[in-house]
Amino acid sequence: MGGTAGAVLRGGGAVGRQRNHRCRAQRTREPRRMSARVGTIHGVGLGPGAPDLLSVRADRLVRGASHVAYFRKAGRPGQARRIVEGMLRPDAIELAMEYPVTTEIPLSDPRYNACLAAFYADCSTRLTALAQTGADVVVLCEGDPFFYGSFMHLHARLSGVVPVAVVPGITGMAGAWNATGVPITWGDDVLTVAMATLPEDELVRRIRDTDALVVMKIGRNLAKLRRAVAAAGRADAAWLVEHAAMPGQKVTRLAEADSVTPYFSILLIHGQGRRP
Repeated sequence: MGGTAGAVLRGGGAVGRQRNHRCRAQRTREPRRMSARVGTIHGVGLGPGAPDLLSVRADRLVRGASHVAYFRKAGRPGQARRIVEGMLRPDAIELAMEYPVTTEIPLSDPRYNACLAAFYADCSTRLTALAQTGADVVVLCEGDPFFYGSFMHLHARLSGVVPVAVVPGITGMAGAWNATGVPITWGDDVLTVAMATLPEDELVRRIRDTDALVVMKIGRNLAKLRRAVAAAGRADAAWLVEHAAMPGQKVTRLAEADSVTPYFSILLIHGQGRRP
């Protein structure tokens, strides 16, 4: 991993309590430099995965950043960091914000929300402290920062505390439907974006009631999603796209897919609406 070795932000709930205690103790010992200028936290959309799909503004901010933060799973480099490999300044200070939990606790378990809430609060505190020294911080965001992204949880906590700016990015779903080589909507088509984590009956209703469809967060929900698509009568029209705009991109009909990657997989049903 390039750049100056930076801090690793972890924590949240019972899983990260001990680590948070150490982090708080460490922050107490760290001397703080106060600055008349308050830095800006930039949430920068990196697009679906290919480095050359960054906007000009995103590219400029990433290459010029003195402080770069990004989310990742513990022990992994992180997809956002992978996208900008080779783009960072040699002296850039990196802050890896490591999720305290991903799939280890069910979403329905109250501990899951409590754990992540504490984690996002701690990350926001660290970023605020940096901004108050006058440093600008670029937070790397896969896709678009305001589209089902982790940065939204930081934005909600940082807004009104320090300056925050957002750079839009191409969404992963746009990368996915372009990978199929077929337009996702025509004419008056209605596009629905749904999560595969929804209850099965709700998925069936959403799939049946829309013209074009995007389903995200498939992971372990492939069997449920397959049943819902079949029950809605759309099985022949459904496609799976994995790692869109990334190395290893794969486009498969749902009927022919036996498994799917836990991350970076999207189901698509193309609209067939009015055409001149």
